[in-house]
Amino acid sequence: MASWDIQPQGVQGQLKIVGTRAEDLGDALSTLLADLREAAGAAGTAVPGSQAAALPHGPVMPGPALKGPTGAAVLSQTSTGPVGAALAEYAAARKSDFKAMADRCQAAVLGAAKATNEYVQGDLEAAQNAQRAARAVRLDAFKDFGGKQR
Repeated sequence: MASWDIQPQGVQGQLKIVGTRAEDLGDALSTLLADLREAAGAAGTAVPGSQAAALPHGPVMPGPALKGPTGAAVLSQTSTGPVGAALAEYAAARKSDFKAMADRCQAAVLGAAKATNEYVQGDLEAAQNAQRAARAVRLDAFKDFGGKQR
Protein backbone atom coordinates (compact mmCIF):
# COMPACT_ATOMS: atom_id res chain seq x y z
CA MET A 1 0.00 0.00 0.00
CA ALA A 2 1.30 3.45 -0.86
CA SER A 3 1.95 5.89 1.92
CA TRP A 4 2.03 9.65 1.85
CA ASP A 5 4.55 11.84 3.55
CA ILE A 6 3.60 15.44 2.84
CA GLN A 7 5.12 18.19 4.94
CA PRO A 8 2.63 21.09 4.86
CA GLN A 9 5.29 23.64 5.84
CA GLY A 10 7.44 22.54 2.92
CA VAL A 11 4.50 22.82 0.54
CA GLN A 12 3.71 26.28 1.90
CA GLY A 13 7.30 27.39 1.28
CA GLN A 14 7.23 26.10 -2.29
CA LEU A 15 3.87 27.78 -2.93
CA LYS A 16 5.35 31.10 -1.81
CA ILE A 17 8.21 30.65 -4.27
CA VAL A 18 5.83 29.74 -7.09
CA GLY A 19 3.59 32.69 -6.19
CA THR A 20 6.55 35.05 -6.45
CA ARG A 21 7.51 33.59 -9.83
CA ALA A 22 3.90 33.88 -11.03
CA GLU A 23 3.87 37.55 -10.02
CA ASP A 24 7.12 38.00 -11.95
CA LEU A 25 5.49 36.41 -14.99
CA GLY A 26 2.49 38.73 -14.65
CA ASP A 27 4.78 41.75 -14.41
CA ALA A 28 6.72 40.58 -17.49
CA LEU A 29 3.52 40.14 -19.48
CA SER A 30 2.27 43.58 -18.43
CA THR A 31 5.60 45.12 -19.45
CA LEU A 32 5.48 43.25 -22.76
CA LEU A 33 2.01 44.61 -23.55
CA ALA A 34 3.01 48.15 -22.53
CA ASP A 35 6.13 47.92 -24.71
CA LEU A 36 4.07 46.64 -27.64
CA ARG A 37 1.68 49.59 -27.28
CA GLU A 38 4.59 52.02 -27.13
CA ALA A 39 6.29 50.40 -30.12
CA ALA A 40 3.06 50.46 -32.13
CA GLY A 41 2.62 54.15 -31.37
CA ALA A 42 6.21 54.96 -32.28
CA ALA A 43 6.24 52.89 -35.46
CA GLY A 44 4.53 55.57 -37.51
CA THR A 45 2.72 55.02 -40.77
CA ALA A 46 3.51 53.93 -44.30
CA VAL A 47 3.15 57.53 -45.46
CA PRO A 48 6.53 59.29 -45.48
CA GLY A 49 7.16 62.39 -43.38
CA SER A 50 4.35 64.72 -42.45
CA GLN A 51 2.16 63.74 -45.39
CA ALA A 52 -0.05 61.64 -43.11
CA ALA A 53 -1.48 64.80 -41.54
CA ALA A 54 -1.18 67.12 -44.52
CA LEU A 55 -4.15 69.15 -45.63
CA PRO A 56 -5.75 68.01 -48.88
CA HIS A 57 -4.98 69.84 -52.11
CA GLY A 58 -7.61 71.09 -54.47
CA PRO A 59 -11.27 71.72 -53.87
CA VAL A 60 -12.61 70.07 -50.73
CA MET A 61 -16.20 70.13 -49.63
CA PRO A 62 -16.27 71.94 -46.25
CA GLY A 63 -18.40 70.93 -43.31
CA PRO A 64 -19.54 67.57 -41.97
CA ALA A 65 -17.87 65.53 -44.70
CA LEU A 66 -14.49 66.22 -43.04
CA LYS A 67 -15.74 65.09 -39.63
CA GLY A 68 -15.49 61.57 -38.31
CA PRO A 69 -18.13 59.74 -36.28
CA THR A 70 -16.89 61.39 -33.09
CA GLY A 71 -17.00 64.87 -34.59
CA ALA A 72 -13.23 65.13 -34.78
CA ALA A 73 -11.60 66.12 -38.04
CA VAL A 74 -10.72 63.03 -40.06
CA LEU A 75 -7.49 64.50 -41.36
CA SER A 76 -6.08 65.24 -37.91
CA GLN A 77 -6.53 61.67 -36.68
CA THR A 78 -3.30 59.74 -36.40
CA SER A 79 -2.93 56.86 -38.82
CA THR A 80 -1.82 53.38 -37.83
CA GLY A 81 0.95 51.99 -39.94
CA PRO A 82 1.60 48.38 -40.87
CA VAL A 83 4.05 47.82 -37.99
CA GLY A 84 1.59 49.16 -35.41
CA ALA A 85 -1.20 47.08 -36.92
CA ALA A 86 0.99 43.96 -36.88
CA LEU A 87 1.93 44.52 -33.24
CA ALA A 88 -1.72 45.00 -32.30
CA GLU A 89 -2.64 41.83 -34.17
CA TYR A 90 0.18 39.93 -32.45
CA ALA A 91 -1.00 41.09 -29.01
CA ALA A 92 -4.60 40.19 -29.80
CA ALA A 93 -3.58 36.73 -31.05
CA ARG A 94 -1.48 36.04 -27.93
CA LYS A 95 -4.04 37.35 -25.44
CA SER A 96 -5.56 33.89 -24.93
CA ASP A 97 -2.07 32.38 -24.47
CA PHE A 98 -1.19 34.97 -21.84
CA LYS A 99 -4.47 34.33 -20.02
CA ALA A 100 -3.91 30.57 -20.19
CA MET A 101 -0.47 30.96 -18.58
CA ALA A 102 -1.93 32.98 -15.73
CA ASP A 103 -4.84 30.57 -15.29
CA ARG A 104 -2.55 27.54 -15.21
CA CYS A 105 -0.28 29.11 -12.60
CA GLN A 106 -3.25 30.00 -10.44
CA ALA A 107 -4.82 26.54 -10.84
CA ALA A 108 -1.55 24.81 -9.92
CA VAL A 109 -1.03 26.89 -6.79
CA LEU A 110 -4.64 26.61 -5.65
CA GLY A 111 -4.73 22.88 -6.43
CA ALA A 112 -1.56 22.19 -4.44
CA ALA A 113 -2.85 24.24 -1.51
CA LYS A 114 -6.22 22.48 -1.55
CA ALA A 115 -4.63 19.02 -1.79
CA THR A 116 -2.32 19.80 1.12
CA ASN A 117 -5.22 21.08 3.23
CA GLU A 118 -7.19 17.91 2.46
CA TYR A 119 -4.17 15.83 3.46
CA VAL A 120 -3.90 17.68 6.78
CA GLN A 121 -7.65 17.30 7.38
CA GLY A 122 -7.33 13.58 6.61
CA ASP A 123 -4.49 13.27 9.15
CA LEU A 124 -6.56 15.09 11.77
CA GLU A 125 -9.57 12.89 11.06
CA ALA A 126 -7.44 9.72 11.27
CA ALA A 127 -5.98 10.89 14.58
CA GLN A 128 -9.45 11.68 15.90
CA ASN A 129 -10.68 8.21 14.86
CA ALA A 130 -7.70 6.58 16.60
CA GLN A 131 -8.44 8.51 19.80
CA ARG A 132 -12.11 7.48 19.69
CA ALA A 133 -11.08 3.86 19.20
CA ALA A 134 -8.63 4.06 22.10
CA ARG A 135 -11.34 5.48 24.37
CA ALA A 136 -13.70 2.69 23.40
CA VAL A 137 -11.30 -0.07 24.50
CA ARG A 138 -12.53 -1.86 27.61
CA LEU A 139 -9.57 -1.94 29.98
CA ASP A 140 -11.36 -4.28 32.40
CA ALA A 141 -11.26 -6.95 29.68
CA PHE A 142 -7.45 -6.98 29.86
CA LYS A 143 -7.50 -7.93 33.57
CA ASP A 144 -8.55 -11.44 32.72
CA PHE A 145 -5.53 -12.22 30.48
CA GLY A 146 -3.34 -13.42 33.33
CA GLY A 147 -1.40 -10.31 34.00
CA LYS A 148 -0.25 -9.50 37.51
CA GLN A 149 -2.49 -7.20 39.41
CA ARG A 150 -0.97 -4.39 41.40
